[in-house]
Amino acid sequence: MEHNRREFLKASGLFAGGALLNPLSGYGYNSAVDETIRVALVGCGGRGTGAAAQALSTAQNVQIVAMADAFKDRLDESYKNLTAKKYKNAAGAIVDTKTKVNVPDDRKFVGFEAYKQAIALKDVDVVILATPPGFRPWHFEEAVKNNKQIFMEKPVATDAPGIRKVLEVAEEAKKKKLNVVVGLQRHYQNNYLQAIKRIQDGAIGDIVGGQVYWVGSSPWMKERQANWTEMEYQMRNWYYFNWLCGDHISEQHVHNIDVANWVKGSYPVQIQGTGGREVRTGKAYGEIFDHHTLDLVYADGTTISSQCRQFEGTWNKVDEAFVGTKGRIDSFDGKKTILKDYKGGVIYQHDDKGDINPYQVEHDQLFAAVAKGEYKFADAENGAKSTMTAIMGRMATYSGKMIKWDEAIKSEINLFPDKLAWDANPKIMPGPDGLYPVAVPGKTVVI
Repeated sequence: MEHNRREFLKASGLFAGGALLNPLSGYGYNSAVDETIRVALVGCGGRGTGAAAQALSTAQNVQIVAMADAFKDRLDESYKNLTAKKYKNAAGAIVDTKTKVNVPDDRKFVGFEAYKQAIALKDVDVVILATPPGFRPWHFEEAVKNNKQIFMEKPVATDAPGIRKVLEVAEEAKKKKLNVVVGLQRHYQNNYLQAIKRIQDGAIGDIVGGQVYWVGSSPWMKERQANWTEMEYQMRNWYYFNWLCGDHISEQHVHNIDVANWVKGSYPVQIQGTGGREVRTGKAYGEIFDHHTLDLVYADGTTISSQCRQFEGTWNKVDEAFVGTKGRIDSFDGKKTILKDYKGGVIYQHDDKGDINPYQVEHDQLFAAVAKGEYKFADAENGAKSTMTAIMGRMATYSGKMIKWDEAIKSEINLFPDKLAWDANPKIMPGPDGLYPVAVPGKTVVI
């Protein structure tokens, strides 16, 4: 499958990231009627709460008017945090979010169907989708069906059927001119924007190699409680189950993989790699691996090395580096973002003075576009294809096979449960010893 540069730019939303000024054509928010932009938060964990606070910290008159989560305690905690804390906006001014959160009890929705109730509200203009990523394709579909402007977190799915759904819905969102911002926030981070623009303009020549990393320590884990069903246990420990998380190669490392795709201006045609469970082997850690190492192979033959792992007490790095025919970049870390030629000359060095937190920028830009009635952001297609790249990486490490894009995207392996209910069983269950089945390279089937 050939991915040319123009196709990539279209998919990545770079055509839409500031150039399209089309009116919203009657879909969603209408600033001529009411200057308040009303938001429904779907997914009230830490990232959802943070995204809501960032929405409230924009320059627009934003109100949170509905909240939805599978768990009441998570929703209540999020509501408490949003109404008890004060935040700084991009200009450094204090934002008292308590005055901007207007969610009465009859607009606090709980359960697996809660998202539908929140999204369906007629006065909601924008939805924030921040549940575990396994739910994202269906929540995205519901938001587009209801003509909402959308911010959704990455990754956008956990298997190929989910990716295909997101790609299908992304086309519908474009037809409706609905803004869609995906939380791959490096696309809204100034040093990345400035450096990658120069790279794509040829400052360091053709990209012939590179490395992308997310190597760090293990995240949170929740102890199983006696009154939890298996469904509740997996939902509360969603990070460790692929139907919910996609493995940390998708949930975290997708950021770095996305940068590789962005720099190359395309998506890999094939991936091979290795991985496993070396230090995190207990039953508390579900089914995911603790390390993955990949070769991302692009259509022109370029190979980008990719590494992610979660080991305590080891060397850590979250960054990217690329080699071109005329120069290189060794880091995307503030002032260390330097393009150099092979004689030691500096082609470009980023000055991070005045740079704004990209998590805030993505909301600033989305809500500014909504307030002006502009259609500017179409991130979903690139979000889906970079997520698919990460899923291919998981397929490669789980199987030990060379995974080709054209075959992987057609996979019918669906990780999602057949039924969503607290007394229903997910597709993966623990054995008598409490351990979950784990992929075995050479034996596990992924396509």
